[in-house]
Amino acid sequence: MIRSIIGGAVAAALLSGPLHAAPPKAPARAAALPWVVTPTEAGCRVDLELVGSSGSVTPVTLASDGQVTSLAFFKEDLPARAFLPIRIDRQRFSNLMLRGAGSAGELILSEETEAAIRRGGVLGIAWLADEPLTASLSGSEQGLVDLKVCGAQTAARHRERLAAERSARERADAEARARALSEAQLAAVEAQKAAAEAQRRQVEEAADRQRRAEAQAAERAYQEARQRAYEDERRRAYESARAAEEEDSRWYPPRPAYPYPAPRSYTPPPRYGYERY
Repeated sequence: MIRSIIGGAVAAALLSGPLHAAPPKAPARAAALPWVVTPTEAGCRVDLELVGSSGSVTPVTLASDGQVTSLAFFKEDLPARAFLPIRIDRQRFSNLMLRGAGSAGELILSEETEAAIRRGGVLGIAWLADEPLTASLSGSEQGLVDLKVCGAQTAARHRERLAAERSARERADAEARARALSEAQLAAVEAQKAAAEAQRRQVEEAADRQRRAEAQAAERAYQEARQRAYEDERRRAYESARAAEEEDSRWYPPRPAYPYPAPRSYTPPPRYGYERY
């Protein structure tokens, strides 16, 4: 009985000792280097270098527009899309991969992967090269925050610029359409005026031709009437003269016809052998 109590007391003392002892201090971590965040046209990026056991270096890029964070890389013979894993502190996180132009690829990081990168220390990718690659995530806690803030601001400016360019383009298109419509309407009005002027000239020319034709017809009719009147007058004069002669022939005998003497012949004068003055 005493032996069991002593054994229990010793056991309790052994168990309670560590609880009252001071906890061991964690080893101090080296100061993390800040990430270099670089603005791009529509977001921001951070360049990382993955290193293999052979010493080969493969660059990758973390990019963000404030809403989506992705890991960009280059690799030949990529499928159009795939679900590929990366490791953060040896823990596996799978994300959607989309193939870009040429050999470019982009891994769309999930919120869980972003949180793991923010807290993690080592990024590992086994499928990007012929050997596993790793990169230090030192400074990722503040670096990822800076990346997303920079990406959000740059993307907002990019969207504003695109909206302004689109608005200016739409305004220019609207002005061009309005100008084209105005020019088309003006051309239509000018064409109508030209058609009306041409029709007016045609009507005037037809009326002028009609007037000339009528004047010529009237002139011909007048000349024909004058000719008929002249011929009628001559006929009447002739008939009057004939009637007068017939009337005279009834009262006076015909005059005798006397023979005319024969014409004398003409003898030319003689020619002399000298010149005459």
